[in-house]
Amino acid sequence: MKQVIIRVRMSSQDAHYGGNLVDGAKMLQLFGDVATELLIRRDGDEGLFAGYESVEFLAPVYAGDFIEAVGEIIKEGNSSRKMKFEARKVIVPRTDISDSACDVLDEPIVACRAIGTCVTPKGSQRK
Repeated sequence: MKQVIIRVRMSSQDAHYGGNLVDGAKMLQLFGDVATELLIRRDGDEGLFAGYESVEFLAPVYAGDFIEAVGEIIKEGNSSRKMKFEARKVIVPRTDISDSACDVLDEPIVACRAIGTCVTPKGSQRK
């Protein structure tokens, strides 16, 4: 199975804490979107997220950061799909230069990693 990648810019509406810090739960929301696409591609159905085995928050995410969320299925059961996810900062704002300056990072910064399991009931699988 191929990877699924989505890229999203964190907005001021995503900032939940002082200093424009984005809530870590936003990364889990992105992983949910990635998982949904993986299940649609694999099973022809959105399936259901059953739970996370592990979640690691590794770097802060701020409003203005561009986040690339990546996921892939790493193990399959009859209806379960174990997936690994990674959220990476790929562009960061440079407000020290100007309000609209940004830098594309030479090396992405991994902000979050997770492993989770989704389920597509047998009766919903179309592929």
